[in-house]
Amino acid sequence: MAKSSDWFPHSREKILEMARSWLSALPAKAGAWNIPAQVAQDLAAKKTAAEELFNLDTSAERTKTITARCKAAFDDLEAFMRDCKRRYFLTPPLVDADLVSLELKPRDLSPTPETEPSAQPEADLVFPGVHLIELKNIRPAGGARPGDGSDCGTRVYFGLSGPPSSEYKFRLTEPPASGRDLPYSEWASAKKLLLDLDGESGNTIWLCLRYETKRGKPGPFGPILKAIIP
Repeated sequence: MAKSSDWFPHSREKILEMARSWLSALPAKAGAWNIPAQVAQDLAAKKTAAEELFNLDTSAERTKTITARCKAAFDDLEAFMRDCKRRYFLTPPLVDADLVSLELKPRDLSPTPETEPSAQPEADLVFPGVHLIELKNIRPAGGARPGDGSDCGTRVYFGLSGPPSSEYKFRLTEPPASGRDLPYSEWASAKKLLLDLDGESGNTIWLCLRYETKRGKPGPFGPILKAIIP
């Protein structure tokens, strides 16, 4: 269940270690934290069951059945601990020192300010089929540098020549001077973007990219790209 960005430990040894820390803290703190006594009893039982099966699963007595039972016991322990944290480990009444004693990370009340990207993205244009244009290998022009924002997401701005349509009403009558002149945009994922421009074959498309943070802070526009839609 645990994810790389999650608070829950990744290894079974660390899971058991955290459970022991919780069981060590609860006898003295459960009353002040408004945690029922049954919670500590249930946690102890689930931790013991998982630990006994873990010891068997890492011994010469290991079998497929023991491995399956061990996984089920740790899944049960994890579900219980996640629910316990969600219900009871709240600030207040807990303070940062309490969270540390539970092997939990206190909230960062002064996060690092998010800076605007400084890199300018560019990409390769490929034409995988009729009315299809794909931007591939989105990358910072001149190469990536630490802290330049090139690890952010990329927004692709574009505009088209030709007569207005129901989907693209705003058209360009002359080449854009900047990405700001392009009326449409799409969010690129995984360093690429496929545009399906059905009905636009023969028209010109202009594109321009810029990096954008998760909170929407944009960097500078990259170079203007131009192509005839196949």
